[in-house]
Amino acid sequence: MKTATLPPIRVAPDFRLELEGVLEQGESLSQFVENAVRTTVARRKNQAEFMRRGIAAIEATKRDGGGIPAETVVARLEAKLAAARQTKAQRGG
Repeated sequence: MKTATLPPIRVAPDFRLELEGVLEQGESLSQFVENAVRTTVARRKNQAEFMRRGIAAIEATKRDGGGIPAETVVARLEAKLAAARQTKAQRGG
């Protein structure tokens, strides 16, 4: 398989100096850029898959009629918070 090149990018001279300052021993600027691009591609793929699974889970919950209404969850959390505050107040906190 032949390799391809990425488009060149223009950066301010001070940023290039900053970038060169963080290169590891023996690492080229090209290697750094390729690694950054690969990392970003992997992160975006992971984000997209996470969103896909989340949306599928929401749809399944709606379809199956399961889940707990948000108002119920919030009310329970507020009750727990109120109880914790009361306990703290009774302890003199």
